[in-house]
Amino acid sequence: VIPRSKVVGVGKNYTDHIAEMGESEPLRDPVVFLKPNTAVIGPDAPIVLPPWSDEVHYEAELAVVIKSLAKDLRPEDAARVILGYTVANDVTARDAQRSDATWARAKGFDTSCPLGPWIEVPEPGRAPGDGVFDPADALIRARVDGELVQEGSTRDMITDVAHLVAYVSSVFTLLPGDVLLTGTPAGVGEIRAGQRVEVEVE
Repeated sequence: VIPRSKVVGVGKNYTDHIAEMGESEPLRDPVVFLKPNTAVIGPDAPIVLPPWSDEVHYEAELAVVIKSLAKDLRPEDAARVILGYTVANDVTARDAQRSDATWARAKGFDTSCPLGPWIEVPEPGRAPGDGVFDPADALIRARVDGELVQEGSTRDMITDVAHLVAYVSSVFTLLPGDVLLTGTPAGVGEIRAGQRVEVEVE
């Protein structure tokens, strides 16, 4: 991990989430955005709600951690640059997302990217299934104060992990320690001061 590492987010990667946001169909290419490294916090660290927003949402997501420099990858080469997978909460100031021309403020404010607590590293020679994590078939959940509020499966991604890594590498050079957020399923909602948000990937 180097100090310049970044978080690259992907928006509108689940059809049901696109629908709940009031849009009709996916775009031709994935929507990408950046979260600065100052957005990243660890498990149990507080999300600080920005004073300029009245509507902050949780977004449970699978995150991909990059291990080596990558540029202009083919999807079939994506696995060689992936260190592993972790859990992310793409915290979003929804009112700012609606009002601003870009998503920079809505997605990039301090503490808007809780990650962790560990990285699930693929085992060499072992295929997904049989107890091995499969990024193409995992449930994603969010709970607020213990109540299940979001549940979806990575099976429903519009663009899968390999194609996302390849696409993002055509836009940004990926560096060791970079994190790619893969999008959120339907069920996003508001969080308020004092609530506890838990995000998990099966």
